[in-house]
Amino acid sequence: MRELIYYVACSVDGFIAHLDGSHDGFSQDGEYFADLFASFPETVPSHLRDVMGIDSENKWFDIVLMGRKTYEIGFKDGITSPYSHLKQYLFSRSIKVSPDPNVELVTENAIELVTALKAESGKGIWLCGGANLATTLFTNRLIDRLIIKVNPFLMGAGIPLFAGSIESTALELIDRKIYNNGVLLLDYKVRESNK
Repeated sequence: MRELIYYVACSVDGFIAHLDGSHDGFSQDGEYFADLFASFPETVPSHLRDVMGIDSENKWFDIVLMGRKTYEIGFKDGITSPYSHLKQYLFSRSIKVSPDPNVELVTENAIELVTALKAESGKGIWLCGGANLATTLFTNRLIDRLIIKVNPFLMGAGIPLFAGSIESTALELIDRKIYNNGVLLLDYKVRESNK
């Protein structure tokens, strides 16, 4: 059975992006990125992999789930298949046709699909955003882990880690790393009693 992991960067005050979807303020440190890309090579977008010399096998994930706003970050720059080295699912009620044949559009029955994907064998499932999709999946007890890259700044306002209210949930810290640039990589397992 696959694990569904919400792997995402956020500010200390819990925002994953500014209200306009931009990411100003998040660390751009080369040493930090080199370590992340060595540990999670599949999270580098396809169009940057060759440029950055990344040809590693997928270590953690072979499926990526994206909400519409997350997908549109690259789409605005003409990138229609951001993670072609993964099976890509785009969740949206407003997009009617997938912008790319390599991206499967999910307009309904999201919970059923994710439940079926988790039941398959394979590597993990990466929830790369966004906040609405994270809330839906979390409230339906489908997220198994949160790997959060807490960046050392306060955004003040923006798109939160979860867009809606979720129930109080105990997490178990299973791994952590502190980078010299002040970023904390925190790996939490959702406690079974809450699932």
